[in-house]
Amino acid sequence: MESYFDGLSLVRLLFQRGLAAIYLIAFVAALNQFRPLLGEQGLLPVPAFLKRVSFRDAPSLFHWYYSDRLFVAVAWAGIVLALIALCGVSERGSLWLSIATWLTLWVLYLSIVNVGQTFYSFGWESMLLEAGFFAAFLGPRHLEPSPIPILILRWMLFRVELGAGLIKLRHDPCWRDLTCLFYHYETQPLPNPLSWYFHRLPKLFHKASVLFSHFVQLVAPFGLFAPQPGAAIAAGFIIFHQVWLIISGNYSWLNWLTVVLGLVGLSDAAVLALLPVTLPELMPRPTSHDILHYILAAAAVVLSIQPALNLLSRNQLMNFSYNRFHLVNTYGAFGAITKERYEIVLEGTLAEVITPQARWEAYEFKAKPGDPMRRPPQIAPYHLRLDWLMWFLPFSVVVGRNGIIARGSERWFERFVARLLEGDRPTLKLLRRNPFPGAPPKFIRARFYLYQYTDREERRKSGAWWKRTLIDEYLPPVSRADLEETELSSRS
Repeated sequence: MESYFDGLSLVRLLFQRGLAAIYLIAFVAALNQFRPLLGEQGLLPVPAFLKRVSFRDAPSLFHWYYSDRLFVAVAWAGIVLALIALCGVSERGSLWLSIATWLTLWVLYLSIVNVGQTFYSFGWESMLLEAGFFAAFLGPRHLEPSPIPILILRWMLFRVELGAGLIKLRHDPCWRDLTCLFYHYETQPLPNPLSWYFHRLPKLFHKASVLFSHFVQLVAPFGLFAPQPGAAIAAGFIIFHQVWLIISGNYSWLNWLTVVLGLVGLSDAAVLALLPVTLPELMPRPTSHDILHYILAAAAVVLSIQPALNLLSRNQLMNFSYNRFHLVNTYGAFGAITKERYEIVLEGTLAEVITPQARWEAYEFKAKPGDPMRRPPQIAPYHLRLDWLMWFLPFSVVVGRNGIIARGSERWFERFVARLLEGDRPTLKLLRRNPFPGAPPKFIRARFYLYQYTDREERRKSGAWWKRTLIDEYLPPVSRADLEETELSSRS
């Protein structure tokens, strides 16, 4: 098996550094956003959540005790350990120091994800946890690498890619007739500065891109288990595809983590062809390390049964974890493509009474489209959780000819509006700017718009990236008193 995998010491080193960088971003994002979203006074407070769930259902250090101060300590511990791993300090010591560092990172982030509720329900959370757990057994740089953890990580990459490919073919017909990219760059969650340009590429190019995507996700993954250089070629296709997605949109660290996973498909020979570095001197693995790997392999096989069956199922699940530890999950995203982009725009006014003359000011999010003149920013691999959930919010709206027919209700959104009416500073820091720096607004409303990219001529004349059409009011003007009354009635 060793010769079959053809050198893995440089592959291990690059993978560990890349994964540590993703962990660092994840903990920094948590430090900046967790408390206003999920803290003691957050939109979905963790203490209230912990009263409803047991440790068995959602293992987390915070079952022992939660406070915002403790969370900050956990986040900073994760940041420090991620920096230690990123600099390679953890891999210069003993095998057990390496294992302890990576497993501690996994436990800390698992503790956050398992209490994160809606704000941590994204597939890349489970991806990071699964990759982080198995990375713990790769070993430090001076020990001869074992192919077993690498093979498990290749199996994870296989499921990520094949799951995504199959769920596309099984769902939206536009993936089968190759037209999904006619819409995707305009309706994706958070467009980036290049998304407008990608949307304007010829339709024939879009069709060819979908066809290439099908090849990468449905054919290339099988090459990950071929002898070298076959596995490296397959990994190369996957990495190229993910880089294309990185430059055309903002998907948090989803694509970046997939690129890091793609590294495990390479060999040291492939790495040396690109990076002329010196191979480290290696020592034989201790027997205890090999025994640990055999146990790990057996556990991975057992945990793989349900995800493997899911790949074969017509009712394939998307981004689902079969266990509370987020190990050996099922993946797959964008099975359906939205054809129209709707946005909810929040506005406030200082007027004491609502009249046609009332002046309304819009709240701008850090990345979510709002002002049509604003160029979409580059955010990824950083993850703006509130912006993402605002993208999901219109999915619960039913639009008819004369406006909104029905809409769902999200508790976090109602509390978000309440925090804006209070002028809550931690919540306002989640936004790009506060249009009411002196005093909070008296009323807030939410308007429901259809957003479309401008064409080349429109953009040349106006400089606008978007054009928008008002569809209806999503939320009529409400005051703090209105929301307090609603809160009291819902409790009663």
